Amino acid sequence: MLLADLILIIHFLFVLFVVGSLPVIWIGGWMGLDFVRNLRFRLAHLAAILFVVGESLVGMACPLTVWEDALRQVEPGGNFVQRWLHRILFYDVAEWVLTTVYVLFALLVAITFRLFPPHHRNPHR
Repeated sequence: MLLADLILIIHFLFVLFVVGSLPVIWIGGWMGLDFVRNLRFRLAHLAAILFVVGESLVGMACPLTVWEDALRQVEPGGNFVQRWLHRILFYDVAEWVLTTVYVLFALLVAITFRLFPPHHRNPHR
């Protein structure tokens, strides 16, 4: 159960990074905070949402979900962490709805690259 919970927590943190980074970038860009224009951060954010979109478009289940589900079948039962994080992460909607949301969110991330472009660091600064 501990490994399944750890995977669920990692999954939650991944989703938090993907979803939470966008408003952080917008607010940070508006406030003139330099860290939101960090190229590595922005590319990691873009890659994360593109991975989600890609797996959704090809009909692939999230590897973290598959791994957690396999472990939960070995060790059934629910605990506090599992119940609450599952309520936050998983919704009972049609797959096309989720794919549409993922694609629209990825478009917002791409538009954000235009609105608040990342900066290349100058090593001679």
